[in-house]
Amino acid sequence: MAIFEGAGVALVTPFKENGEVNYEKLEEIVEEQIAGGTDAIIACGTTGEASTMSHEEHLDVVRYVCQVTKKRIPVIAGTGSNCTETAVYLSVEAEKFGADGLLLVSPYYNKATQKGLICHFSAVAEAVKIPILLYNIPGRTGVTIQPETIASLCKNVDNIVGVKEASGNFSAMATMMNLADGRVDLYSGNDDQIVPLLALGGKGVISVLSNIAPAQTHAICQAFFDGNPAESARLQLAAIPLIAELFREVNPIPVKAAMNLMGKGVGPLRLPLTEMEPQNQEKLRAAMTAYGLL
Repeated sequence: MAIFEGAGVALVTPFKENGEVNYEKLEEIVEEQIAGGTDAIIACGTTGEASTMSHEEHLDVVRYVCQVTKKRIPVIAGTGSNCTETAVYLSVEAEKFGADGLLLVSPYYNKATQKGLICHFSAVAEAVKIPILLYNIPGRTGVTIQPETIASLCKNVDNIVGVKEASGNFSAMATMMNLADGRVDLYSGNDDQIVPLLALGGKGVISVLSNIAPAQTHAICQAFFDGNPAESARLQLAAIPLIAELFREVNPIPVKAAMNLMGKGVGPLRLPLTEMEPQNQEKLRAAMTAYGLL
């Protein structure tokens, strides 16, 4: 069984003006996501600014999201690191705090060979019992998890069950799914590519868009699952102008700006991320208005 099917939100982490995590606001946005039909919460990923959190903050956020969610929908904790020992530590602790699954990005900066990736992911998997999704995002990490590597890990390591694919390389994804013998749960890591990825046998999306449009993102997936790919495609295409603005600057700069424009009060970003440029924010506002969010 997949950890989830449909639209999982890559949740932002709200901060106070002094930079501390805003737990009251975090509870509020988790409740909004559940009410909006989101199928899973992904805490402390790229969108959640985990890279600028201390280990203690990171794990506190995971623990708090698990407490608030109360098993109503799955919580997947981002616990990846370019240090295998750190990834193991974060993963073990997240499991203790009640996470239903883990999202492990490929080691960044120091990179790794495919052999190194297999050793890294296998070491984390051996330390926990909950299911793991790999995260293939070469644009951020500088390394690609090859289709053969993903298929091999999912077929040979019991609790490595799938991958969040943000490479945009559909030829590689098709190759992987051909090799997978049905053993890879595939999720889109790009909001503008949900429908074509579902057509390859995908289970859903881990979405930035869901932070501001949970019901609409869920509906894109649900229409496809309900046997209406034309409606799914219509909904996907209607969201394309807004998705483009959500990635005009590096994620999560625009989505936090969008949530603040909606009055959600998720606060500032942590350096080195900076606030969205005013001219880009106006383009974002126009796209949100056209989409019916403002």
